[in-house]
Amino acid sequence: MSALAGSAADAVGLTVLLPFLGFLVNGALAFVGPRRTRLISIVGVGSVAAAFGVAVLVFLAVLGAHPDEPYVRSFWTWMPAGDLAVRAALQVDQLSVVMLLVVTGVGALIHLFSVGYMGEDPGYARYFAYLNLFIAFMVVLVLGASFPVLFIGWEGVGLCSYLLIGFWFTDREKAAAGLKAFLVNRIGDAGFLVGMFLLFKHLGTLEFVAVAERAPRLLTPGGGPATAIALLLFLGCAGKSAQIPLYTWLPDAMAGPTPVSALIHAATMVTAGVFLVARAGVLFALAPAASAAVAAVGAVTALFAATIGLKQWDIKKVLAYSTVSQLGYMFVGVGSGAYAAGIFHLVTHSFFKALLFLGAGSVIHALHRAYHHTHRRADAQDMRNMGGLATCLPVTSRVMWVATLAIAGIPPLAGFFSKDEILAAAFGRGAESPFWYGVWLLGAAAALLTAFYMTRLMLYTFHGPNRTGTPERPHIRESPRVMTLPLVALAALTVAGGLLNLPHVGTLHHWLEPVTRAAAELVAEPRPPLGTELALMALAVLIAATGIWLARTKLRPELLVPADRSKPETGWQKLLLEKYRVDEFYDAVLVRPVVWLSRVVLWKALDAGAIDAAGVNGSAVVARSLGWLGSRLQSGQVGTYVLIFVVGALAVLGALTG
Repeated sequence: MSALAGSAADAVGLTVLLPFLGFLVNGALAFVGPRRTRLISIVGVGSVAAAFGVAVLVFLAVLGAHPDEPYVRSFWTWMPAGDLAVRAALQVDQLSVVMLLVVTGVGALIHLFSVGYMGEDPGYARYFAYLNLFIAFMVVLVLGASFPVLFIGWEGVGLCSYLLIGFWFTDREKAAAGLKAFLVNRIGDAGFLVGMFLLFKHLGTLEFVAVAERAPRLLTPGGGPATAIALLLFLGCAGKSAQIPLYTWLPDAMAGPTPVSALIHAATMVTAGVFLVARAGVLFALAPAASAAVAAVGAVTALFAATIGLKQWDIKKVLAYSTVSQLGYMFVGVGSGAYAAGIFHLVTHSFFKALLFLGAGSVIHALHRAYHHTHRRADAQDMRNMGGLATCLPVTSRVMWVATLAIAGIPPLAGFFSKDEILAAAFGRGAESPFWYGVWLLGAAAALLTAFYMTRLMLYTFHGPNRTGTPERPHIRESPRVMTLPLVALAALTVAGGLLNLPHVGTLHHWLEPVTRAAAELVAEPRPPLGTELALMALAVLIAATGIWLARTKLRPELLVPADRSKPETGWQKLLLEKYRVDEFYDAVLVRPVVWLSRVVLWKALDAGAIDAAGVNGSAVVARSLGWLGSRLQSGQVGTYVLIFVVGALAVLGALTG
């Protein structure tokens, strides 16, 4: 990408440096003197907003140059070891620019919202320090020019998720949620590491440009090495992007502050897996079985998580399972070979899902203030304690309806276009194998459930009678402007986001062509005939409208009672509320046996019983015994010494003459 050399692309390192400096400054402010809220806010929001400004300049440079090759900004040689020479380098191309705009742009809006949401928290400086560091690592992830550099950002966002999910670490449950996220992701990351080792063994490089050039020459399409590499990389993606079986950490991530949920679920960490599959598209194109596995896992996850969302009462838990489901759609897209469609849904999802989480944060913030005024303790996240809030929170209600219609798939909102393109791609590959029709059917069923449970969320939260309590109602007010402005901005993006890749216009599709070309040359992107595509679009609208209609007609908000007066769930509804008891199954089958093995076998039997007893403690006993024996010989009696000397001399003579 020589056309970009010397342009704004050379300043791309600032997108990492600026939020990292924000982390250093706010990290220092967390330890010194009284709170400096204004300075913390300026540094926290300003550093990410400035990074977004640089990202816009980089985008304009790429737009003006129309490069066909990526531009790699190298800083120093990081790991020179034999044939391995990894540079600390950032890669600027069409894909990294899209991700950079999403991460810094949506991230800046979430930072701004946090000023109002977290303003009274005693850990305000620490919160913004973690948030800035999160953005810095995510930028490293999307800009890394090689797998190892990407992996630094990959692990960095994992660390920051642990710090932010467990932000209120004095609460044992919240601290455990952060630890769970950290540990579950390590399982996937182990696969990622092994995949990198295999990749270097077969290609002799880990840099993305060289991998795209060498892989078609050195890897046999459908061969064992190509399939193994792709599946191992996808294991890392399944952990980071919360797909079956490694999805269980994401709903528990709701333990962190609500803006953190928006950041993790919308614009940053959970999208990393989808981004990696798109970045390594040539490897997955060489492994059709692995690509089919990606699509299958995505489709099953989309439907599975959608069923759980039907019966959750915690407003953030509903959105969490919605995120797991929507990530499944993205994997259906990239697994089908429609990499542009997967990235398109990633972008639009970042708009409407950030809006939904921040809207939920606005609701929770308002209820917390109301309960604070009346000194009442109640769950401000339980939808059974809400109802009728549209009159109290008019801005929040309206923008959340925009996001709800978008995620349900109602045109002309952004979610309709991106989700429809993914389902059309899966259907378009049905001519190759009935398997792909099954993937489409699972996605269509998930779309129906999505429209239903999201309408349920809105009805129970904003409509029907108010259930917050009579004393609290006068104190429920709309959030301050610093919180509503990001909501309005995200609503505007949700409305206009579909313009990024309109059917048969494909602006984003054409933009990403230089990146997706290598994969497309191996596997053509599926596209059904125009008539079929129009019929699928009409069917998608019908499915979304049916889900909304069913929720409107079957649900009765006026019959709902507050959480403390609700009857326990039974039967199928209880199973959904308990999330199919997957966590309990993992605990019984995996966690407890590992804990038992660690404590009883490795610790008490091996460590304490064998190593300590026979090794460390045993050698100490021998040393003490020899010392005691030696001390017995030091009696101070000359006659005893002479006797021992004679006996010893006779023993030596006997040995020599024997």
